[in-house]
Amino acid sequence: MTIIVIVAAVILLAALAAGLLRGGRGRGRGRGLRRRFGPEYDLALARHEGDAKAAEKELTERLRRHGDVKIQPLTGESRERYVASWNGVQEEFVDAPARAVADAESLLAQLVRDRGYPADPYDEQVAALSVHHAYSVRGYRQVHAAAGRAREGRAATEELREAVVGARGLFDELIDERPRGRSHASDRHRTGVPWAGARGRHEATKGGTP
Repeated sequence: MTIIVIVAAVILLAALAAGLLRGGRGRGRGRGLRRRFGPEYDLALARHEGDAKAAEKELTERLRRHGDVKIQPLTGESRERYVASWNGVQEEFVDAPARAVADAESLLAQLVRDRGYPADPYDEQVAALSVHHAYSVRGYRQVHAAAGRAREGRAATEELREAVVGARGLFDELIDERPRGRSHASDRHRTGVPWAGARGRHEATKGGTP
């Protein structure tokens, strides 16, 4: 009986140790995913109603599908063309906000494809971008949603402006090949005319001052 009790205790302790080890690995994997995906982790968690295991499974699957995307370089000429086009979108916003948002979405979608991300569908583009640009992919969702509402005549001018501003964060990263999560606030001059200038001219047309 003593031997049986000892053997049972050893088996129980081994099972407990294995469970603790698996739990530790799971927590470590969760922390790694949270660090990598940042706000995307929180979005996945909300989408799965707080189920961390389901959220982490989704994010792990995104990594499996898109972690090895081969990012294509842009030529200097191509980069300059994109920058000029984006500046044109900002100027266009002064007189035609809805059209400017549609053009911003189209331009960003083309840039996403040129950098080597999935050509379509939109959901796959977002999933791939979330792996490599987790802190700025929200801008792509924002401009996509705003453009859709603008086509239906349901978007206010301020919403459209915020969508273009949000999309610019991802645009800057894709153009400058900067690492994910880097701040863009101090680097707006890199894409030419600052947004504040375009907004200032918009206010001036309404009798305000830049």
